[in-house]
Amino acid sequence: MTQPTDPVISIHGLKKSFGDLHVLRGIDLDVSRGENVVVLGRSGTGKSVLIKIIVGLLKPDAGSVVVLGQDVEKLRDQELDMFRQKVGFSFQSSALYDSMSIRENLEFPLIRNVRDLTQGEIDRAVEEALDDVGLSQTINQMPSELSGGQRKRIGIARTLMLKPEIMLYDEPTAGLDPITSIEINNLINEVKERFKATSIIITHDLTCAKTTGDRVAMLLDGRFERVGPFEEVFADPDERIQQFYNYKFVD
Repeated sequence: MTQPTDPVISIHGLKKSFGDLHVLRGIDLDVSRGENVVVLGRSGTGKSVLIKIIVGLLKPDAGSVVVLGQDVEKLRDQELDMFRQKVGFSFQSSALYDSMSIRENLEFPLIRNVRDLTQGEIDRAVEEALDDVGLSQTINQMPSELSGGQRKRIGIARTLMLKPEIMLYDEPTAGLDPITSIEINNLINEVKERFKATSIIITHDLTCAKTTGDRVAMLLDGRFERVGPFEEVFADPDERIQQFYNYKFVD
């Protein structure tokens, strides 16, 4: 398959180990602007390690990660803070502040990162973000009052407050029932269309991969063994890929 000619995420020769555990053994991946790429693999194969390296939460042992033209490993603290405002990270746990209302959770990134906004401007941004994820009615509720699916949607809404150019989703459908998972998958696609965001979606959920991914990168034994459209990847006779498909897939 032809590689992106002007990638906004460019990963080459990426390696990461923890002691004797070699998690990433030489990762190569280019992602085009506006593309959804799903990184698919079993739990514990290094998928979450990869996106933590992309946002500078972990340092690689070797290789390079260039995002929006910046070498992430070489960014200083202030530069890294500015860079992260352009990259939205949707955590598996939603990472909402339990002591804050939904309104306060969504206000937080604006108050922290954007100067000279009036309260009216902040209010409009919060209302717009909640409307984008279909949860306007939750604005004055606490996270503990929401379902798991609602918290996931609010987490994505908070990530969108700074209008990031890149979205990173860590197991967006983990722990959700099938109907709620479909809603989250649809939301990921809506984010791509509405915000023209470039996304990497980390998952072991084949339905999520098939629904949201323009391409799938199959992570096996620390390397991307196959990258391409969903049907093309799973047409590969590699026994490891076929076992994953037969065990995990729910149509």
